[in-house]
Amino acid sequence: MDLGLNDRVYVVTGATRGLGNASARELVADGAKVVISGRDEKSVAEAAAELGPNAVGVAVDNADPEAAARLIGAAREHFHRVDGVLVSVGGPPAGFVADNTDEQWLAAFESVFLGAVRLARAAAAELRPGGVIGFVLSGSVYEPIPGLTISNGLRPGLAGFAKSLSNELGPRGIRVVGVLPGRIDTDRVRELDALSADPEATRAASESRIPLRRYGAPEEFGRVAAFLLSPAASYVTGVMVPVDGGARHGF
Repeated sequence: MDLGLNDRVYVVTGATRGLGNASARELVADGAKVVISGRDEKSVAEAAAELGPNAVGVAVDNADPEAAARLIGAAREHFHRVDGVLVSVGGPPAGFVADNTDEQWLAAFESVFLGAVRLARAAAAELRPGGVIGFVLSGSVYEPIPGLTISNGLRPGLAGFAKSLSNELGPRGIRVVGVLPGRIDTDRVRELDALSADPEATRAASESRIPLRRYGAPEEFGRVAAFLLSPAASYVTGVMVPVDGGARHGF
């Protein structure tokens, strides 16, 4: 299937590893150009080099108020247009209500929530009809995940923001979508599993609750994200799409 991605330009944050990187790889593989970001300059440069000549890396922190302008500016400078953004941010610290400090909540809000809002706002001012804004969120949008209290507090709020934004931008022909990963086999998920006394048992128990009986591969997530960002999904907006092997309860 031709996704219509040739020469389209996307900004993908948090793309040095994990789900952001997997999404950037699929976009480039289908002909798109990408501006990727991450906080560490060396990691960003290496990730961009691995993606090839159709990728440019920018080292920025999502919490930086200037990050959105820098990323949109890099897309204009190197590729002369912007067709969409995918906001992917590393998960906030694990913990229960009594564990997480005010400082952790504030840092996560600046990066996970406000950073995403700023980039979406900057993209909305730049995009033309056919443009798209995507958010990598979490299955916690629908069901809280034990031990991820900060994420449980912030991700559903971003989903609500995305839905509001889709209603505002729809008349301009700009789409807004969310992608909700479940247990995808990334460094982040392996780190969370390792917090338990028996990581292998934790993984086995998690897999037993997933109808497909396995964790997803990052490229499986990336293919869904690339499709949703592409012109092939031109009538899909205002929705949250789970990529979780069927783990979510209900429809």
